[in-house]
Amino acid sequence: MSVATISHPVQVKVLGEDLEVPVKGGRLVSYANLDYAASAPCLEPVSAAVAAALPAYSSVHRGAGYASQLTTARYEQARHTVRAFVGARTDDAVIFTRNTTDATNLLARCLPEGTTTVVFDTEHHASLLPWPKAVRLAPPAFPGEAVRQADEALAAIEGPKLLVVTAASNVTGELWPIAALAHIAHRHGARILVDAAQLVPHRRLNLTALDLDYVAFSGHKLYAPFGAGVLVGRRDWLSEGEPYLKGGGAVKAVADAVEWHEDPEPRHEAGTPNVLGAIALAAACDALTATGWTALVREEERLVSRLREGLAAIEGVHELSLWGPDHPRVGIVSFVVDGYTSREVAEALSGEYGIGVRDGKFCAHPFVRHLLGATEHDGGCEDGTTSAVRASIGIGSNEEHIDRLIGALRDLAARR
Repeated sequence: MSVATISHPVQVKVLGEDLEVPVKGGRLVSYANLDYAASAPCLEPVSAAVAAALPAYSSVHRGAGYASQLTTARYEQARHTVRAFVGARTDDAVIFTRNTTDATNLLARCLPEGTTTVVFDTEHHASLLPWPKAVRLAPPAFPGEAVRQADEALAAIEGPKLLVVTAASNVTGELWPIAALAHIAHRHGARILVDAAQLVPHRRLNLTALDLDYVAFSGHKLYAPFGAGVLVGRRDWLSEGEPYLKGGGAVKAVADAVEWHEDPEPRHEAGTPNVLGAIALAAACDALTATGWTALVREEERLVSRLREGLAAIEGVHELSLWGPDHPRVGIVSFVVDGYTSREVAEALSGEYGIGVRDGKFCAHPFVRHLLGATEHDGGCEDGTTSAVRASIGIGSNEEHIDRLIGALRDLAARR
């Protein structure tokens, strides 16, 4: 089946679907982008929203001119759109950041003095590293053990505490029991931060229904690669924490003493914010909501099943999983190929087949070492042996991309 005849039930499109890339021998082939989990391409409605905002782009907040007023309105509307997209409470703060890492570091700066953070070693470094005082938990053997481990760890901590957990693993795509973990956290008087960077491009999230305290995610993974992310959640810690950046906009008055904003949104958004990034992020939220999660999830699950079944049929290819092949997941699959380093596989897929994947440790070194049975001394960022290949799908992925990857891996496995 040619690419041109493939039906695609999801109507919203990404830019670059017609991109051609060079491969061995000098040929040009259509690009099979299977690297969505790193950075997703831009949705056409997102690009259109940014283009529409540019002619009237101006300063935000306090400007009296028409363009400034219009830009400010668009920026603040983006805040309301993001709040609705994640099902936040009406009084939750929505703070625009650069990305998920920026958002988690912002919250880390606002924790009450003496707060202990509980975090699993399965986390992305953005969730694993920012905390001044942390208890790290070993990778759980099954979801119920994750809940038990969090329960025991939180029960042993005195004073303020925060549980940090991903909603969907950036390594395996597996979904975490965030509702049960939120319940456990609150039972012990703790709060919970959910890293939703890999969830929100694939599944609907409702912060209120799940009873989450904080959620962080990135625009560049949500088809809005314009440099914006967001932290959404309860205001009190954010209102009392030290301003993330100190400068214009974060202050109410400057004299011999400085009076900072109590409102966490201006308090932590000093300087001129990334207005176009916020507009792009909101446009992506609107586009995904309008497309409908049922259609998006159905198409993703069909393609993921096709990919995983194809990988399982190739001798020497091994999928990585924490909780087994039947556990629900989003469109992320990591694997290793016998006889090859992950970099060798990724380079061959790109140079010979026009397929883009990710290789390495995915900013989750402890977790990847655990999945591969390696020790903590086996490799850092530059080591290509203690690593894996990750294929990730999204809007714009199709059957031909999946089949091309499976065929390419079958060819590589046969060369050993």
